[in-house]
Amino acid sequence: MNVTKSDVEQYLSDVFAAVNAGRYQISPRQKNQDIYMDYVFTEEDAKKVILSLTAYDFSDAVQNEHPQHPEEILYIFGKDINLMLRYGDSGEKVSLYIKFNKLTNQYVIVISFHKQEYPLTYKFK
Repeated sequence: MNVTKSDVEQYLSDVFAAVNAGRYQISPRQKNQDIYMDYVFTEEDAKKVILSLTAYDFSDAVQNEHPQHPEEILYIFGKDINLMLRYGDSGEKVSLYIKFNKLTNQYVIVISFHKQEYPLTYKFK
């Protein structure tokens, strides 16, 4: 999809407004839950990461592949953060994969919030 930096900045502005208003949820998929189990990391930490995203963290915008929602465009971001292992005394740099679905009713679903399974390319870096 042809998305401009300005488009991404507007999208993030809408996401930030929804998050700050408590109009969002992180999908309870197992992949997303693993970060809370593997690292010293909370939902409040996830919120801070989301609110720290910029257009430079943007990777891609893709059509929703779910057959009931073909009109939805999902935005994908990546973010490197340092996390402390839950069981152990060391930390590591974790590259996150974050995918949003911003619904027309000003509600955001964070479909993905987990370790990247493959490296992302960034459109504006």
